[in-house]
Amino acid sequence: MISRRRFLQLLGAGVLASGYGALHATIMEPMFLQRVKRDRLILPRWPDGLTLRIAALADLHACEPWMSNRRIERIVDQTNQLEPDLIVLLGDYTTGMNFVSRITKAEEWAPLLGRLSAPLGVYAILGNHDWWEDVAAQQRGDGPTEVQLALDASGIPVLENDAFRVEKDGHAFWLAGLGDQLALLPYQRFGRDRWRGRDDLAATLAKIDGTDPIILLAHEPDVFPRVPDRVSLTLSGHTHGGQIRLMGWSPVVPSAYQNRFAYGHVVENGRHLLVSGGLGMSKLPVRFGMRPEINLIDIG
Repeated sequence: MISRRRFLQLLGAGVLASGYGALHATIMEPMFLQRVKRDRLILPRWPDGLTLRIAALADLHACEPWMSNRRIERIVDQTNQLEPDLIVLLGDYTTGMNFVSRITKAEEWAPLLGRLSAPLGVYAILGNHDWWEDVAAQQRGDGPTEVQLALDASGIPVLENDAFRVEKDGHAFWLAGLGDQLALLPYQRFGRDRWRGRDDLAATLAKIDGTDPIILLAHEPDVFPRVPDRVSLTLSGHTHGGQIRLMGWSPVVPSAYQNRFAYGHVVENGRHLLVSGGLGMSKLPVRFGMRPEINLIDIG
């Protein structure tokens, strides 16, 4: 039989462990200096002799105190120091948090992202929160959103069902950006009884001529089963790696496919998907087992 003293010791240890776990999940891990997650990929339909380094930033969710302007400045500096050939921004710059001290406006954080620099350029797509938090765009059922205007004004092109041909070392590839798949909320007062996406995969790929390889930017990874073989790599965010991740599994993933596309490098039927764990948080200020990350992807 356990003694009263031993019981109190165990109870105290449990309380301390729970307190530390809560502190780690809500303060320490979300605010840790973001790690650089490195992946080296050998992709199908990728030309010999073409090496490419991509830095990807996903899901900033700008707000105080969790993703302050100062923290965004540090992320920008850290990304530039990696000296990537190309930088891509994978959407959700606007906060979707319930516990914030201040919502940061696009006019504040977009010029900070405008300091990103890479020889082959910086390109962006929009995420669901960049649409959801824009009441005027929801009412119109159309863009441009405030986020897109702010990014454009900061010199960062937003690829909305569009594609851009890029050349490096005598080789070419296409960078394609998909419109958001969850953009328009099902508001009856806006005349919508269901979710409506802004994505048009067929129209996006129809803009691409020839057989040069394609890198597709798609905020939500759920499009991946419909991505054709001609796309060498799909880059996504949105899931935050589940925000809570234990031994490679997340209890809640904002995807119809749950843990199938929750995080990391996924290969299915010879097609490649990389899902970033992202930098910010959505709904609750909690990250556990899923540190904020900048993705650095070396291809070739």
